[in-house]
Amino acid sequence: MKIFKDYYNNTVTFSFSDHPFSKEPKHVLVITRIGNQWLLTHHKTRGLEFPGGKVEKGETAMEAAIREVKEETGGDVDHLIYLGQYYVDGKADQIVKNVYLADVAQLIGQDTYYETHGPVLVNCLPKELKTDERYSFIMKDEVVALAIKWIEEKKL
Repeated sequence: MKIFKDYYNNTVTFSFSDHPFSKEPKHVLVITRIGNQWLLTHHKTRGLEFPGGKVEKGETAMEAAIREVKEETGGDVDHLIYLGQYYVDGKADQIVKNVYLADVAQLIGQDTYYETHGPVLVNCLPKELKTDERYSFIMKDEVVALAIKWIEEKKL
């Protein structure tokens, strides 16, 4: 388990164990790739980030992860793996979010990408991600770095 401060100085606890904070989290983050590239979305106000969002009423977190990838990138998820879960103890709210790894088989253009400008493919993330203004605050805390390190170590 890792504990750190996020971009807004909230305490975050991240674990790769099986749902340590909630069996029914209300948010998802999906580390997404297509082939040998990372598949990001360009959020209209936050910048580049991995797909994610809220779990809607009546759906599971896994269903939400697949839906969010489709809505924000046009990507058809071929394979989805639960990586871990994190808890944000925010000043105004507490959030529990599942983190997944998704492999996308193909991108299909769509009329809308909802709150995003659609898919962005990158070969590698910048080393100075925390200071790169093109990227969302979601990408700048330890969650993304820890998840990618886990993916590489486990050869997922």
